[in-house]
Amino acid sequence: MTSGAPEKKLSLFDSTCIIVGIIIGAGIYETGPVVASSMGSGAGVISIWLAGGLLALSGALCYAELATAYPREGGDYVYLNRAYGGPAGYIFGWSQLAIIRPGDIALMAFVFGRYAGTLYAPTENIRVIYAVSAVVILTAINVLGVSSGKWTQNILTVIKTLGLLAIVAAGMRAPGGVNAAGSASLTMGGLELALILVLFTYGGWNEMAYVAAEIKRPQRNIVRALVTGTVAVTALYVLVNITFLHTLGYAKTAASQAVAVETVSAVFPDIAGRAISILICVSALGAVNGLIFTGARISYALGAEHNAFRGLGRWSPRLGTPVSALIAQGCLSLVIVLFAGSFIDTILYTAPVVWLFFLATGMSVFVLRQKEPGTQRSYKITGYPVTAIIFCGCSVFMLYSSVSYALRNKPVGLLVMTGVLLVGVLVYRFTEMKGKKARA
Repeated sequence: MTSGAPEKKLSLFDSTCIIVGIIIGAGIYETGPVVASSMGSGAGVISIWLAGGLLALSGALCYAELATAYPREGGDYVYLNRAYGGPAGYIFGWSQLAIIRPGDIALMAFVFGRYAGTLYAPTENIRVIYAVSAVVILTAINVLGVSSGKWTQNILTVIKTLGLLAIVAAGMRAPGGVNAAGSASLTMGGLELALILVLFTYGGWNEMAYVAAEIKRPQRNIVRALVTGTVAVTALYVLVNITFLHTLGYAKTAASQAVAVETVSAVFPDIAGRAISILICVSALGAVNGLIFTGARISYALGAEHNAFRGLGRWSPRLGTPVSALIAQGCLSLVIVLFAGSFIDTILYTAPVVWLFFLATGMSVFVLRQKEPGTQRSYKITGYPVTAIIFCGCSVFMLYSSVSYALRNKPVGLLVMTGVLLVGVLVYRFTEMKGKKARA
């Protein structure tokens, strides 16, 4: 069977929309009150969202150097392979294929189903039906071609961005809330939880690396998309949280069960509930589509180099997409949709492994500069080595925080993720031994 190859079809606008569209999912609507209650004051809330954006930007600059030096499909898979050898990239690809990426897709699909169910619920199980439909339809759109996938992303991203700006505009028209100062003290446990949730809500700034082989003028546009997307979302998130605090005050923000609805209700009480539900549905769909688009490229890269997954490493010459990888990813996501737990719990289950790989990729910047000094690097990290050290230091802290939090509160989730990694190691060793015997 003839296999095609990725083509450069993504412009700077397309690339930026992928980043912004994945970052702005449902997190900004779901995590805000928990972050506020964890930080203890309005000033703490704004500080943590601003710090999260700066940390995300430090990571984006690291990925910008790596992606322009190695503009191939797969992102971290490629960098970890080159820095540490085949097993590192394989374990990353395996964990993304087996649970992390399908879990992220399922999580956002489940959020879509939950809010769509508040708009129209003809049957009892409609939320699951909505979630399944989102995964199936958006996977099909991405199978049909890069153009259909990217334009779906562009439209959804523009709508959700305008929606957040509308919340800011509405909230700023409202009379100020009562005392945004707050009186609770900040604890280390509160800071850990707030950082985990804030940096999850910023998650997606690195997604452009996975589709680097499809970006037009990659040496220029990868850096611009990563920086523009991350800075734009940081500004939006800080503005939105200032709006929450201005409209509701700190105490009501921290105690809110639907912070965006309550904010808009201060000005438009009759339409706030439905309007925010529609906006969250669009935001979740944009995140699902972006995660589907980029995630399949990781599985494709894994399949292209490992016989155990070679069926995923085919690029359809007719459709111009990694069809097998998209379908496999969609099927795994559907399985997880049926077992989705709470929004916050799902974040905490995967956080330790996610930050382990972020740390490994951040360190690969130093490793690859020493290991492959001859590689052309059209962009080198601004503020190197300080920027890279900040990102790696943040990753160490987040790895420690997420593991310690999981051990105290969600040990089962940590065991599940550890089990997934161990299975990946066993599969790798088995396939390597089988390959050696075949070559003997």
